[in-house]
Amino acid sequence: MRSAGFRRKKRLGDLLVEVGVITEEQLGTALEMQKNEKKGEKLGNVLIELGVTTEQQIMEALQQQLGIESIDLSSIRIQDEIIKLMDESVLRKYSLIPFAFSEKNPNILKVAMSDPLDIRAMDDISIITGFQIERCVTVPSDIAAAIDRYYGNAEVLRVAEQYTRERQQLNSGNNREEENDEQSEAPIVKLVRQIIEQAVHKRASDIHIEPMENQVRIRFRVDGVLHEEMRHDIALHAAMIARIKIVSGLDISEKRRPQDGRATAIVDRQEYDIRVSMLPTVYGEKAVMRLALKTGLTRDKRELGFPDEELEKFNSILSHNNGLILVTGPTGSGKSTTLYTALSELNIEGVNIITVEDPVEANINGINQVQVNEKAGLTFSSVLRSILRQDPDIIMIGEIRDAETAEIAVKASITGHLVVSTLHTNSAANTITRLADMGVQSYMLGDSVIGVIAQRLVRRVCPECSVLEEADEDDRRVLNIKDGRSVMIRKARHCECVRCGGTGYYGRVGIYEIMPVSAEIKRAINRRETADVLEDIALKQGMKTLRTSAVDYVLKGITTVEEVRRVAYED
Repeated sequence: MRSAGFRRKKRLGDLLVEVGVITEEQLGTALEMQKNEKKGEKLGNVLIELGVTTEQQIMEALQQQLGIESIDLSSIRIQDEIIKLMDESVLRKYSLIPFAFSEKNPNILKVAMSDPLDIRAMDDISIITGFQIERCVTVPSDIAAAIDRYYGNAEVLRVAEQYTRERQQLNSGNNREEENDEQSEAPIVKLVRQIIEQAVHKRASDIHIEPMENQVRIRFRVDGVLHEEMRHDIALHAAMIARIKIVSGLDISEKRRPQDGRATAIVDRQEYDIRVSMLPTVYGEKAVMRLALKTGLTRDKRELGFPDEELEKFNSILSHNNGLILVTGPTGSGKSTTLYTALSELNIEGVNIITVEDPVEANINGINQVQVNEKAGLTFSSVLRSILRQDPDIIMIGEIRDAETAEIAVKASITGHLVVSTLHTNSAANTITRLADMGVQSYMLGDSVIGVIAQRLVRRVCPECSVLEEADEDDRRVLNIKDGRSVMIRKARHCECVRCGGTGYYGRVGIYEIMPVSAEIKRAINRRETADVLEDIALKQGMKTLRTSAVDYVLKGITTVEEVRRVAYED
């Protein structure tokens, strides 16, 4: 059966050389690697791993040269009848997925492929489905995410059932114990790996594995909100926890005390750092795995979401050679990303940067990073004293947690060092009073603090399914619109949207309250004025509050009134 849109056979490598994406030499290196080190790996993946091209460049070259359609699967809902045509294992083998029937001919099945030159894949799909094939092109990560979206839970359930079945066989037979034990562990390894992959494809920041009375519940935190993904029989719980402990270097036999560990995982050729936390509960140990892309914390500061005027203030604060810069906000508000972005900006050859963190969240070349270890006596305060003898220019403290750390940080900033750190406070002005409450003298605060950045993350409204509506009375009150003008705002819909998974939101953006410490604010700090007085002065000098920043994003159609209420509401 011939495939629709078929052209003469051409190899991917030759095509990429022809359009100038790679050179002959680079192709030769990739083919040699494919032959020796990466047997069975697709050439495109080898080229990406070598860093000579990207998924996007390969897709654009294929689209241009073959004259075929490129597809964004994240905006397409695939019909159930198409999903049932093929098995998940075949889709993963060939890195493709059927997504629609041709509008011109219902006997032609449109298939998104990462390698539309793979004739064997096209022939196999045509035989399995009984349809002619019209090939389209997309990036491999888009296909992997789509397979997870439509087949993921079914595959996880199949692996879970396989594990249960093999455990029953193990318990019923005494012979070949070692072999059975080895076999019974394999599905759990696969199950944990698939849960992590699924979480990455759904953009989750955290995975919660929670034992209940008869079931184990698995939830993903996506865009700051937890969503239940699946439930399994409680019999799987012990094996899942044991597997997570093994890969994160924790004590398998210890089940009564909390434990923290780290692991790494590679998903779609990108390395993820996984911070693991174990906590004993009444039904067993709960595991939380925080996922972070190794390169995700260091990005260009324009990607953080600063408007132009706020970016100018941020740059001005960073330009100081000494003083204390504080980033504040609750857990999960993006403080670490802001700090790492600032450090990457300041990380030049002539500067000695040392950090003390608990834990070290991302490794940055050229920066000396120290991990706090309470058991070994490496506390924030003890490490900071040692750091000051290491001739630092810039010191980053993961978090100011106590009076001793606060005092050392302030003294270091006064004696010619630039110190950046975080605190958990609700606003920029409250940060100053919090340090005073910790026992830091007001005159020292006035001399040391050069700027405070309070921040939150608000969810972006989904561009595919959101609706434009006129603001009602309640909306106008939240947005502080007092005149009679008509205002149109975006509202999230909880529907069956493929892109946002029915949540109404896709991705997050930072809102900021930046308070440079001016001469007037310094005098107010020395007079021990309250946070309200400090904030009034800052507002007169042009500071935008978190709520004002959030409202601006609503009026620009980036987020919703509900997000303003959730993240930055003030009575």
